[in-house]
Amino acid sequence: MPQERVDLTPYHQAAKLSTMGDGSTTTTSAPPFRYIDLFAGIGGFAAALESFGGECVYSVEIDRAAAEVYERNWGHSPLGDITKDANDSVMNVPAHDLLAAGFPCQPFSKSGAQRGMDETRGTLYWNILKIIQAHHPTVVLLENVRNLAGPRHRHEWDVIIQTLRDEGYRVSQTPTVFSPHLLPLERGGRPQVRERVFITATYDPDGDVVEPGPPLPNLSLRGDEEWDLLHDLPVLETDAPGTGLTPSEVAWIDAWDDFVVTMWREVRKTSVDGRAATLPGFPIWADHWVKKERLDAWIDGGESPYRTSDVPETWEAVPPWKRKFLVKNAELYTRYKGQLDMWAARHDLQSFPPSRRKLEWQAQQTARLWDCVLQLRPSGIRAKRPTHLPALVAITQTSIIGPLRRRLSTREAARLQGFPDNFDFGPQAAAATYKQLGNGVNVGAVWNVLRAHAERDSAVLRKTEQGRALLKALIDDAPKSPDDLLPAVVADGQSRFAETLPKATA
Repeated sequence: MPQERVDLTPYHQAAKLSTMGDGSTTTTSAPPFRYIDLFAGIGGFAAALESFGGECVYSVEIDRAAAEVYERNWGHSPLGDITKDANDSVMNVPAHDLLAAGFPCQPFSKSGAQRGMDETRGTLYWNILKIIQAHHPTVVLLENVRNLAGPRHRHEWDVIIQTLRDEGYRVSQTPTVFSPHLLPLERGGRPQVRERVFITATYDPDGDVVEPGPPLPNLSLRGDEEWDLLHDLPVLETDAPGTGLTPSEVAWIDAWDDFVVTMWREVRKTSVDGRAATLPGFPIWADHWVKKERLDAWIDGGESPYRTSDVPETWEAVPPWKRKFLVKNAELYTRYKGQLDMWAARHDLQSFPPSRRKLEWQAQQTARLWDCVLQLRPSGIRAKRPTHLPALVAITQTSIIGPLRRRLSTREAARLQGFPDNFDFGPQAAAATYKQLGNGVNVGAVWNVLRAHAERDSAVLRKTEQGRALLKALIDDAPKSPDDLLPAVVADGQSRFAETLPKATA
């Protein structure tokens, strides 16, 4: 339920004197900066920016379910379409000091006749640029998947950087790629590998748009310290409804747990010269276990030993990457044929779906499969050490916490993204919540990227009154982490939402 409105002034809002009718003065709260929240989702950017003391003057999210969750927690609805609010003929977005957007990655035109902004027409980044042209906010904060900074999207990256510079922004050509697992817990870090690229830009009133230097300083703050997932998340003390495993899933994991135990016993028998025994690190494909001599005969032009549709009829037609794994699986089977045949028969392996007859072991020295973090993927069962989780994705691949023998709950997923426990998802299905969290930004990552940006560009920010106000809010008045502020910030938004609901009548 929405909680009582909390006065956040002592935390982060600047005091302002207002003159009363009798000539006396009173202290009121004045937000240090105004921001807009584009492609807002459920409010990952809002969580960070509200905690800095910002005031949202415009938000937009086209997905109705996500917009409803946003409204429940931030007190206003972002439901809308940016293409209708910011285009050649309409500008319904008000003036603001900071623009935040986790925008979709779309290809730009590569026509030789088009340059700069014209290349972006027809994409949602073009609508962002229209807003920037109209208002020139002091700071622009953009977030996207890491691939935006990769070779396949080099053209799009270059156009984004150049168009921002054309509008007078100092922005680094070097990508800032960041993940919450790089931060210590006390700085808002979380045990989740979620690499995202951030583009941070500062408007320079003098037009000095030179390369600002390092992409962002001092972001990898955790060092070599490992996460302990169960302790650092932390996981719920009681299992949440809907997180249990099906009997089939338990059977699949039990079988491969037996495989891991069996293989550890065998590899330790054959370890030589005092070298540490290891389990195979290549993908283990039980459907492709054949004696090495049969594989060699096929390579020499004989009959294929495989009866699966994913292997071509001739060795020459097999992709090089797959050849390597077929060879390794044949060598594994040849060496441990007796043990592997008994293991497969013991668990009736052929009754498993094809994707569950595969294992991707990435857990190094972990003793058992049930001790790992697991994902049931189309490529097989992937096992990792229980230090941190992979990035949140669709519900069909929601991580299984092996030691707890259940899936990650929606509340634990929200913790991974930095949302406090009073964040309210309403009555929606768990699948919708997983999807929204998987599409969102990590609050601690946004918080630290923005602080690092303000530190790097402090000289530019000091040139203007609003830049100085941002610098004060982001650096001087802000704690190292948003975590202690967020419960009160969310409760305040929920109170505003409650005020919009129809009042019950007696």
